[in-house]
Amino acid sequence: MKYNIFIILLLILCIFDTSNAQTLADYLEVASEKNPQLKAKYTDFEIALQKVAQVNFLPDPNVSLGYFISPVETRVGAQQTRIGLSQMFPWFGTLKTAENVSKLQAEATYQEFLNTKNQLFMQVKTAYYPFYEVKRKIILQKENLAILNSYKQLATTGFKNSKNSMVDVIRVEIMIENIQTDIKLLQDQIKPLETQFNILLNRPDSLSVLVADSLFLIDYQELRDFENHPVLQSFDLKIQSAQQAEILAQKQRMPKFGLGLDYVIVAKRNDMDVPDNGKDAFMPMLSMSLPIYRKKYDAAVKEIQLKQTALNYYKESFENQLVAEFEQTLYNLKKSEELLRLYDKQTQNTQQAINLLMIAYANLGKDFEDILRMQQELLKYQIAEANALTLFYISLAKLDYLTSKTE
Repeated sequence: MKYNIFIILLLILCIFDTSNAQTLADYLEVASEKNPQLKAKYTDFEIALQKVAQVNFLPDPNVSLGYFISPVETRVGAQQTRIGLSQMFPWFGTLKTAENVSKLQAEATYQEFLNTKNQLFMQVKTAYYPFYEVKRKIILQKENLAILNSYKQLATTGFKNSKNSMVDVIRVEIMIENIQTDIKLLQDQIKPLETQFNILLNRPDSLSVLVADSLFLIDYQELRDFENHPVLQSFDLKIQSAQQAEILAQKQRMPKFGLGLDYVIVAKRNDMDVPDNGKDAFMPMLSMSLPIYRKKYDAAVKEIQLKQTALNYYKESFENQLVAEFEQTLYNLKKSEELLRLYDKQTQNTQQAINLLMIAYANLGKDFEDILRMQQELLKYQIAEANALTLFYISLAKLDYLTSKTE
């Protein structure tokens, strides 16, 4: 019975641990659902869709009501009341063109939303990988602290056996104190990193962040392909929208037509009996606007043409920026790779040198200062390796953004 209870408790603990386990992909999903800036961008897209629904309609019809204070006498009676209904119609194709303008603008807004999402993912990754670096440094410093404590014991034993001086012990103690301070500072660094990360996810800053225990170099594409970048797609759509807006401005220069109908209520005549006595009157009407002030229409067309020119310049400028950032990011990636290979080799060589020095010290009690120096060199290479690996992944996150690589 006790064995069964133990199994049940173990299963519950496993389920609890699994449900709380979070990966970078999980954090990205949380950010995409909760980040307020991303929500605002999607709301902008929804607003743009509502604008599309507003433009493909005729103007509201006009209803008029008139009462003759002094009735107008006619053969069949006096006109007492006039009721009118009219509807204006824009030039052929105007409504469809206006709808195209709004649709293209909405699509451009959606591309801006996608760009904001890609930027958010890059920011989350950029804030995530420093956790690995800090925690890796803490592990390395603690390992180094344990090694230094063993060195201290070794130096103390050597001093008691008159193999070395007390200076060796003091040197180790100084290094141990420095390492303990470094560990404390690294541990204090975690809190501001957690705050920054949790703000991106729009969740309480008190929540801890789980990171991978180890990272390794991975393959990446060096292809400089920006065709699917949302910002460039947005510029293309805005340019297309401006082209449609130019067509729309041309159509605004054309006349608008109106159809109407007036209904006139006529009172019966009492002084004589005439055919159609008191018969109400109907009057169909046709109206047309006269766009004679051409300068304002010409200015509207010129405005749209200049907007197209500006958009093309903005697009070209952004493309140049993408190229420059891509080359710099690619350089950072390759630099990190080269440094990682160097640090790995230097770590192995330094460890080998330490082993040889330790053998000599155990036999002769000399070169203890060299051991300490080489141990610090080893730590320096290990920390530099953690830093280079973090920079590699941060650069990779930016490369993914520049080339619009989605998760």
